Amino acid sequence: MPTQLDRIDRRILRALQRDGRLSNVELADEVGLSPSPCLRRVRRLEQEGVIRSYRAVLDREALGLGLTVFVEIRVGRHSRANAAELQAALLELPEVVACHMVSGTADFLAEIVVPDLRVYETLLTERLLALPMVADIRSNVALRRIASERPVPVPDS
Repeated sequence: MPTQLDRIDRRILRALQRDGRLSNVELADEVGLSPSPCLRRVRRLEQEGVIRSYRAVLDREALGLGLTVFVEIRVGRHSRANAAELQAALLELPEVVACHMVSGTADFLAEIVVPDLRVYETLLTERLLALPMVADIRSNVALRRIASERPVPVPDS
């Protein structure tokens, strides 16, 4: 069941998604509270798991990670064990920056970030295709990033 959020909670969440480095005083001022009640609300949102973490968003290209590939993976012999093994294997790869179990023609959709096509080819042939539970892989190379790391839409009610 979703956490009950009032108007102030939603304003706090939107402000922190926009800038997670806001000081409590700045945040309180932005949402119209004094610092103590604002801090209590933020702590409650953290404790309830609505705010999971704070982190820096890094520029991929500045780090030399110029290639993003969306990889559709189909599991052979569908079973809970095979799905769990594949999920564990994907989580071990630092190049996998996002992964979802999906419905449709694929079972998993992984977002992989690497320096270039040669590095992806090595990852594909030596790591992904070597997994015994993988039946099929389809690679979709991103040509341009339109939106990434966008804030989650905070529901109004």
